[in-house]
Amino acid sequence: MEFQVMSDQVTDCETKLKRAEDLIGGLGGEYTRWSQTAKELGDKYYRLTGDVLIASGIVAYLGPFTTPFRVQQIKEWVQLCSEKAMICSSDFQLRDVLGDPVLIRSWNIAGLPADAFSIDNGIIITNARRWPLMIDPQDQANKWIKNMEKENNISIIRLTERDYVRILENAIQFGQPVLLENVEEKLDAILEPVLLKQTFKHAGALCIKLGDTVVEYNNNFRLYITTKLRNPHYLPEIAVRVTLLNFMITPSGLEDQLLGIVVAKERPDLESEKNALIVQSATNKKCV
Repeated sequence: MEFQVMSDQVTDCETKLKRAEDLIGGLGGEYTRWSQTAKELGDKYYRLTGDVLIASGIVAYLGPFTTPFRVQQIKEWVQLCSEKAMICSSDFQLRDVLGDPVLIRSWNIAGLPADAFSIDNGIIITNARRWPLMIDPQDQANKWIKNMEKENNISIIRLTERDYVRILENAIQFGQPVLLENVEEKLDAILEPVLLKQTFKHAGALCIKLGDTVVEYNNNFRLYITTKLRNPHYLPEIAVRVTLLNFMITPSGLEDQLLGIVVAKERPDLESEKNALIVQSATNKKCV
């Protein structure tokens, strides 16, 4: 009886030992990758201060400008940081510092071009404190915002509509996104409290005043503004209230869009499979 018990214990130990060896052998291949990841994280931490400083400058100042100007300005900032002995990335990319790969994939699915200029615009929108005003003569930002916020019941308004203030009040109260499209070089004065986020506490609730009406303010509320003007001139009192963004189409962005159109027409099965893989990959990364 005791012999049988001892034999069972030996067999159990041998099984556990074999499983442990298999596990260690399987994880051994990950050692190199983990070591490389740890080294990369250490390098990022070392450059963190300078990279965040440059990223903050891009979000605050470079939105209205074109790609060549942005690239030149970033090079000058990198050089200035080096002269001041502030460590930063020599090949600085905004998406590497503030970009979320899962979020960027969802933007691309919603219609945002995959070129660096458009991705940087999306990152600026999500990180800026002020509501975005997008210079969008080709309507690519307009379509992207509509697709991205479609599930959140986005409201689309224009300043020429009579009831746009009522729609805006409802969206603020229920925390829904609003797209104010086709604006000119001047904005309605009634929008000023919304642009400046002039909220206050009233009877224990967070509120905002629109004209003569006090509306309860939901922090989930989001406002997007677009204009079709190619070269608008906004006065300083408007420019300081919004985040100006240049969404005029770029050659690389146009190439990406044309390629997508050709694939969708010629091989719709490949386009569907690609989108399904992107969604699945994004879901897997969220789970991890």
